Amino acid sequence: MIPSIHPQGRSTAGLLAYLYGSGRSEEHIDPHLVASFDGLAPDPGRDPGTTEADLQQLLDEPLHLLPEDTRPDKHVWHASVRSAPGDRTLTEAEWADIARRVIAATGIDPGDGAGCRWAAIRHADDHIHLIATLVREDGRKPDHHRSGKRAQNECRRIEADYGLHLVAPGDGTAAKRPTSAEQHKAKRRGRDRTAREELRETVRRAAAGTASEAEFFDGLAAAGLLIKRRTAPSGDTLGYTVALPEDRNKDGAPVHYSGSKLAPDLSLPRLRERWTGSPTRPTAAQTSTPASARRHATGAVWQAVLLIDRGDDGTVAAQLAAAGEVLDALAKTSAVHTRHQLREAATAFERVGRSHIRAGRGQDRALRQAARDLVHSGPALGRGEDCATTAMLIDMTFFLATAASAWHAKKGHAQQAVAALQAAEHLRAAYQAAAAQPMAVLQQRGRRMSRSLEHQHVAALRHAIPDLAEQVLAEPGWPALAATLTDAQAAGHNPSDLLTAATGSRELGSATSISDVLVWRLRRLAQLPADPEAARLRTVRARSVPATPITMQMAPADGAHRR
Repeated sequence: MIPSIHPQGRSTAGLLAYLYGSGRSEEHIDPHLVASFDGLAPDPGRDPGTTEADLQQLLDEPLHLLPEDTRPDKHVWHASVRSAPGDRTLTEAEWADIARRVIAATGIDPGDGAGCRWAAIRHADDHIHLIATLVREDGRKPDHHRSGKRAQNECRRIEADYGLHLVAPGDGTAAKRPTSAEQHKAKRRGRDRTAREELRETVRRAAAGTASEAEFFDGLAAAGLLIKRRTAPSGDTLGYTVALPEDRNKDGAPVHYSGSKLAPDLSLPRLRERWTGSPTRPTAAQTSTPASARRHATGAVWQAVLLIDRGDDGTVAAQLAAAGEVLDALAKTSAVHTRHQLREAATAFERVGRSHIRAGRGQDRALRQAARDLVHSGPALGRGEDCATTAMLIDMTFFLATAASAWHAKKGHAQQAVAALQAAEHLRAAYQAAAAQPMAVLQQRGRRMSRSLEHQHVAALRHAIPDLAEQVLAEPGWPALAATLTDAQAAGHNPSDLLTAATGSRELGSATSISDVLVWRLRRLAQLPADPEAARLRTVRARSVPATPITMQMAPADGAHRR
């Protein structure tokens, strides 16, 4: 149950004309009254002997009883209450009861016998509109301070009482929802999303990996959006609006949205904060290939996970905001078989990065550089090292999403916590698509391993994690882990020491697939190619060339253990 308090207005007649009309896109079906302050208000929707003027006169009567110089300028209160997607269709009586409860909770008519006059109008299955005159019967102003918060709290109780979907309470930092008119317009044109939602996603991805205003506007133009800049007399850009070329109003003009109307963090001032201190160019050594950019990003995400666990609130908020940019960049450069799920993950995660906790400036540089590297490295292939390092990075971002959900839940940020889990589910699906081929090759190699070599790896495993060794050996992924241990040994590492280092970085007790976790940890620790075929070729070369052990780097992704 989602309440929305709209800006106060000056004309009761004007609002009634809209509510009882056909709507901006002919979306109003059978507008009629479901409840009113006294239960006897005239209904111009279903009573042919009643007009909208009759209802307007009744609602505004307390206003006209006041001296003209004491009447409030904006006396029209307007709210809408919408059921959540997937909820059952509520009856007329149920909507009437909901209207009375919300009106009472907001202070418009608290039930003291002298409240404001109001009416509830329904013109669709999933919502009602509430209209009231902000003058009580006793001539005083109503106490409707923080009416939006009050309505939210009452709607949480209504959901429980009626067995409806429990909507996570918000904190006022969410992006603006599409209006019903925008939704009907999209439906009429056969589109899955509204123009506002498409623009929000497109602008967000255009901003990913940028380090300056010029790069951002170039990205908007490359995405095919229509752009208007608001400039000062000096020529400086103050703001911007964007439109889809095919989204037009009734006069044929493009429908523009400002960045702030798409999402709070897409306004030009907020984007400029992001660019402050950002890198101005990609580092060639890190962006030579999509695979190397993904390896670098995995390390940056790992550091972000550690900061989420141990950092102060401002540092964590900065990591979460920048992690959304990494996801946008990853989705923008992903291969076809992972693209859809990564885009859905990025869309869900954009809610995770916004709360009332102010992000610490400069704390997000590593992640923003990683996003930039991903963008400048170009699109990844759906095979080989590109595909395998994509699986490695998704694995880590999955863990970051679950860590973000836990942090937000601890802070009482319900919507952000739910959004992080939604992003994690999409990342889980993307990981399975990306990891299927490299893990299958590793498992096949592991099954062909000699008994004596496998026994060596079993002994190393039992030495490193004696409490979990038998669980790992029983997992379907054990052959892939055994093949990875073989690759590490061929590269000059001691499998037992390597396992000890990998298992000591984070707990494994909650892992669903410990072998999956360890495969990616070991391949990063030993600097092994993520692609098993590349590792096989490296093993062949190592048989003829003495290997030099490689210094271990920081611990790898362990997000898979949440799977």
